[in-house]
Amino acid sequence: MNTNLRVVIADDERPARFFLKAILEDFEDVEIVGEAENGAEAVRIIKETKPDLALLDLQMPEVTGLEVVKLLRKPQLPLIAFITAYDEFAVQAFEANAVDYLLKPIEKSRLRETLNRVHERLEQTDFRENESLNLKNAITAFEETSHQNFLERIPIRTKDEILLIPVSEVASIVADGELLHITNLQNKRYTINFRLKDIEARIEPNKFVRLSRGALVNLEMIARISLMPGGTYQVTLKNGQEIASSRLQSRILREQLLKL
Repeated sequence: MNTNLRVVIADDERPARFFLKAILEDFEDVEIVGEAENGAEAVRIIKETKPDLALLDLQMPEVTGLEVVKLLRKPQLPLIAFITAYDEFAVQAFEANAVDYLLKPIEKSRLRETLNRVHERLEQTDFRENESLNLKNAITAFEETSHQNFLERIPIRTKDEILLIPVSEVASIVADGELLHITNLQNKRYTINFRLKDIEARIEPNKFVRLSRGALVNLEMIARISLMPGGTYQVTLKNGQEIASSRLQSRILREQLLKL
């Protein structure tokens, strides 16, 4: 193998990104041309560097690995390998449609297998067409099967008991370091030790919207949306909570919610 593979890494968790980079740097046929800490940055870097391979964390905040693929036009699309903690629906969809994936914690030998397959696919004249079709089918299969197991209730452990909070009654979920603060319509707040991107993957995407890297809100709980200087928004919920949207998510709000 004389040709180096030009690789982009995208993972919102810095330790995971550093670990993957360290493994890749052990391979003589790999050149890392970009690192992204979120999906939006991954889209920009892929467009700019035109890599052979993008290693995308499946569940990144704001723009997921799947959404990165959707935001790229076919001529911009490199070969893709998704990185994920074990998710049976993702694994089934990827395996059935010949889309490569790596399970965390990533093993060096498994990554080597992925790189070897990339070399082989790049030698095929129609690799981009095949890759685009496989990804499209895998994303469709994943989205159709995974929605069947969305959370209906969130278990909240208190000192003496476990409460089951209906997802429909949740107004907002806000990250605070390793903790999540869950607030309901009555403005009662519960705290759990969980990652926002992991709980986001377990709730119906058409019921909640991400306002920033650290906040999800229930669409049914939004009372009003106020435009702020700089083009961002202040979202007021029915329980009186006010949550600011990030610049990126403000653009998504405009496109998906605020246009007829």
